[in-house]
Amino acid sequence: MLATFVIGLREGLEAALIVGIIAAFLKRNGHSLKSMWVGVIAAIVLSIGVGVILEIISVGLPQAEQEGMESIIGTVAVVMVTVMIVWMSKHARNMRSELEEVAGDALARGSVAALAVMAFLAVLREGFETSVFLLAAFQSSVNPLVAGAGAVFGLLLAVVIGYLIYRGGIRLNLGRFFTVTGVFLVFVAAGLVMSALRTAHEAGWILVGQAATVDLSWLAPNGSVQAALVTGVLGIPADPKVIEVLGWLLYLVPVLLFVLWPHALRPGIRSYRVQFGIALTASAAALVLLIAVPASGGAAHPTAPLAIVSADGQQVGTALLAPTADGYELVSTVQGVSTSTVLAAGAATSETRLGTDARTWAVTTQTVPTGVPSTVTLEQLGVLNGGRTPVGVNRAQNPGPFSAVWQVTLNEHVWVAGDTLLDATSDSVTTLSLSGGGLTAPRTVTVSGGTTAPESVSWTVDAQQSELVAAALANQVTAADEAALFRYYLPLVLAVAALVLALFGARGLRAAKRRNSGVVGGGVGTVADVPDDDTGIQNPPVRTTISAHS
Repeated sequence: MLATFVIGLREGLEAALIVGIIAAFLKRNGHSLKSMWVGVIAAIVLSIGVGVILEIISVGLPQAEQEGMESIIGTVAVVMVTVMIVWMSKHARNMRSELEEVAGDALARGSVAALAVMAFLAVLREGFETSVFLLAAFQSSVNPLVAGAGAVFGLLLAVVIGYLIYRGGIRLNLGRFFTVTGVFLVFVAAGLVMSALRTAHEAGWILVGQAATVDLSWLAPNGSVQAALVTGVLGIPADPKVIEVLGWLLYLVPVLLFVLWPHALRPGIRSYRVQFGIALTASAAALVLLIAVPASGGAAHPTAPLAIVSADGQQVGTALLAPTADGYELVSTVQGVSTSTVLAAGAATSETRLGTDARTWAVTTQTVPTGVPSTVTLEQLGVLNGGRTPVGVNRAQNPGPFSAVWQVTLNEHVWVAGDTLLDATSDSVTTLSLSGGGLTAPRTVTVSGGTTAPESVSWTVDAQQSELVAAALANQVTAADEAALFRYYLPLVLAVAALVLALFGARGLRAAKRRNSGVVGGGVGTVADVPDDDTGIQNPPVRTTISAHS
């Protein structure tokens, strides 16, 4: 509630101040306020409509798309509040004089409608910012109803303060007010950065930097006042991830320094030097990260085989994955007998196994078991069939013995993550083709026991080893993501920031040269006023008299 209250108060007061200044100017010059109020009401309606439409669109989307929409809204809100903080830091002190100068120009051209448009655009800008910022705050709040009440109270108080200022009832130090609220909103916006990064991950857009950092549950237990402040107001989760902490710091530190840096110590017309210096520092930091952070390769190819166990849990052999020109080869060794299964790359499908993205193969092969008799008696057939005479064999009419042709059908499933064997199973089915022994025609029966041929043993990779492999792969992926975050993505952000600052510095350098040219070229007896610097502080006019020499 506190966050939305301050948002509503600050944004509402900005709009109220602008409207109040325009209204006072119009009234002082004997003009009606009707056109201005039409513009104000239209802007309020449009702003509310923007918020409602965005919420309807967000609610109507599937879950992943909702998370993506929340990330977009949060990002737009952060950009808007940052621009607003910077703008007010520059113009709060001179807002009245600047607006009255523009208003005077409009009235000089005989255009009251221009002032109504000014009020409309001012309220629309603040209203649009408020709608997007509050919507992002609602989406990250624990109780949207309480958050909404805070916004309403803030807006109502802003209207009251604005009216009292208009009537001359109170005098407010706008510079200090916007500095204090600006500091608070910087922390709120930094929390929105964390929320936007989290919803972007949940939407599947950001996959790096998801390692845990610190556990803040001790600081802000669920349902406590601390949780309402830390999580509800400042937007800091109890389990911040690496990329969320990084985004929080990258936003909070520079913006907070900008807001709190004393005006008397700001560089003024030489701010381009600071901008070039920061750009150079950011570029150097990006280069250091790119060189110093080691590149993390993919999952290492394992050379050690995995243990395989039978249905009763006894280890019966090993499984080893070997690369081939067109995929892999699974070599399973059961009771000393090795079997190779070709895993063609084009035959794989995608599947999640043990929480890991893997490629899977389903392969069916037929083999002839070794060490089995070519002739079986009726009693042996009963043993092979689990103690029962197979269906279709009559003990009186088919006394045996029978000629037997053995065949084992192996249904194997193999899961590979990267180049690593994650899991594998083999389900065997043994069949006998019987002839003779009184049978009038060959008969095929499926047998379930009585043979210990290695080829007929069903097995699976030991579950504990598969889980260990999955955990190792997950750690390897996390390490690779962390390396990519600090080796590629963070340097990219720093490089972009350096480029933007360099562009602003170049613009400031050109402006400084023009200022110097304007002062030097003022001529005899002229007065050259140095304009506002890039920090927005009104410099006192510098009166310089230049004497001409022939």
